[in-house]
Amino acid sequence: MPVRLAHTLIGDPRKPVLVLSGSLGTNRSMWKSQRALGDEWSLLLYDHRGHGASPAPPGPYTIDELGADVLLLLDALGVVSVHFCGLSLGGVVGLWLAAHHPARVERLVVMCALARLEQRRYAERAAAVRVDGIEPLAAGVVSRWFTPGYAQRHPAVVRGYRDALAGMPAEGYASCCDAIASCDLRADIPGIEAPTLVLAGAEDPFVSPASAATFAASLREASVAVVPDAAHLINVEQPNLVNKLVRDHLVAGQGGPS
Repeated sequence: MPVRLAHTLIGDPRKPVLVLSGSLGTNRSMWKSQRALGDEWSLLLYDHRGHGASPAPPGPYTIDELGADVLLLLDALGVVSVHFCGLSLGGVVGLWLAAHHPARVERLVVMCALARLEQRRYAERAAAVRVDGIEPLAAGVVSRWFTPGYAQRHPAVVRGYRDALAGMPAEGYASCCDAIASCDLRADIPGIEAPTLVLAGAEDPFVSPASAATFAASLREASVAVVPDAAHLINVEQPNLVNKLVRDHLVAGQGGPS
């Protein structure tokens, strides 16, 4: 059953809606630097089930369930269609929505995500978290979200992400790992109609630029860009460039926000 997601709606509700869907192990505060996009769109930020202030029902979860949660949220707000921007787990949810509910997604941005991620990695992580909790792996996971240079310049930011991850409900996190581990959208994405921007971090250890380019080539209408000097959380490390790329994609060929 879908759950009611914790969310924040920013900006003029009369404007087109841009949904921002976060990475595994984060909450909607990760989009702080994207609030500048609220000048042109109404921004809808939310926490996945098992994350942030959203409920954490017993798992395991599936991508279908995470997508259904978003549909319930949009219906509750009376929003018919949106632009959707997701990073990592959020990007996979965006792909699912665009593939299975094409009328709901006008334009899509997929950051640091693919139609199928490393299933074994996430199955093993889910099992480990259920035995030992999140704390033992939190520092190692977060160290791969940022380049070493960024981590050195912004230790408090990195520490904040590490502490937030360590404090998550273990079952909620593990169940979202299960959702990634069981997800394979490769057969679905060629039918996605929404024009899609695929973004990759030049130093992302999870989704390489080469993998992102191969993935983008399998989409019906897609462009790809590599964000330099960034690892996994590209929107945090390079907010100005990421905001520009997202903005340009959303207004491409339309003469303004749509």
